[in-house]
Amino acid sequence: MGQFKRFVFASLLILSLSSVVSAETYQLRQVGSDLGIPWGMVFISDDEILFTERAGKAGILNTQSGRVVYLTGVPKVVVQSQGGLLDVAKAPDYVQGDWIYFTYSKSIKNQGVTTLARAHLNGSKLQDWDDLLLTHSGTDTNVHYGSRIAFDDSGHVYFSIGDRGIRANAQDLTLHAGSIVRLKRDGSIPVDNPFVDTANALPEIWSYGHRNPQGLVWDNDHKRLWSIEHGPRGGDEINLIEKGKNYGWPIISYGKEYWGLASVGEGTHKAGMEQPAKYYIPSIAPGSLLYYTGDSFPEWQGGLLAGALKLRHLNIVKLNEQGKVIAEERLLEDLNQRIRALVQSPEGWIYFSTDRGNIYVLTPNKLN
Repeated sequence: MGQFKRFVFASLLILSLSSVVSAETYQLRQVGSDLGIPWGMVFISDDEILFTERAGKAGILNTQSGRVVYLTGVPKVVVQSQGGLLDVAKAPDYVQGDWIYFTYSKSIKNQGVTTLARAHLNGSKLQDWDDLLLTHSGTDTNVHYGSRIAFDDSGHVYFSIGDRGIRANAQDLTLHAGSIVRLKRDGSIPVDNPFVDTANALPEIWSYGHRNPQGLVWDNDHKRLWSIEHGPRGGDEINLIEKGKNYGWPIISYGKEYWGLASVGEGTHKAGMEQPAKYYIPSIAPGSLLYYTGDSFPEWQGGLLAGALKLRHLNIVKLNEQGKVIAEERLLEDLNQRIRALVQSPEGWIYFSTDRGNIYVLTPNKLN
């Protein structure tokens, strides 16, 4: 059986959060603590979140009682720097007993590779663990693994992989590093993937030219896939991901080199390479991405929410019908914590984790 913990709910925090659209007051409540670095979260029932910890543990948090049950059956993961047990996700038509999907860093020939896997949850056990794709992304570095998971409404699963610390990887179609991958849910390759018939290209690749995408989400309202990725010093990007497109890293970028004032690459534009929907200077260091569909915060509907690690806030990005960014707001700066994972509850509330090992819920003030 899993290890049990019990958390006492923290006192209710009332935060006044300035908004581009309104100036309402929202409530922030802590529902979990002492959880390592909770890297991924997914609701598996109305009041249960399955979360991953980067150090290699997975657990279930009851959002009503605060109780945590740690799970058995997690495989050995490479826990070094940015590697570890990463995202967790479920398909949109998930029912209890279906597959739950994970990404993690696995050692292959003494190199960490980003891996997509799935397992069944049976009580407090993960069973039938199945590695669907061990990506060709191994390097001697311990950075830029990605990785987030998203599902469309046509039976496909997507996941993101960073360039693994070697910039040229992102333009090399013989590697998965620096790409977003598209598979069927069973791990097989869709026949309409863009590089299925391209010689020397990996057929799983959906898009490439990415540095380190740590946010990925499907917008079912408009049938669009969005990502958010880390730039170097400046140049974080939100991208609308389209089939077979090249997003430019490291040839084009809005970022600077870490060692000086020089710009990365050849400039910010080049024919055949996509422009971001939004870029950040300075970097916010994005840790996640959520497309908001709930009724609890109607002013955020149809927008993107991102957790910021470096600038420590919740980033709200408003979009128009064409997917153009038309407004931005930054919330929870006073919390002063690196916001990692985001998940929307069945009520439309926003749950998020921080690198201090905490999980919080953001609810509208009208609940009182």
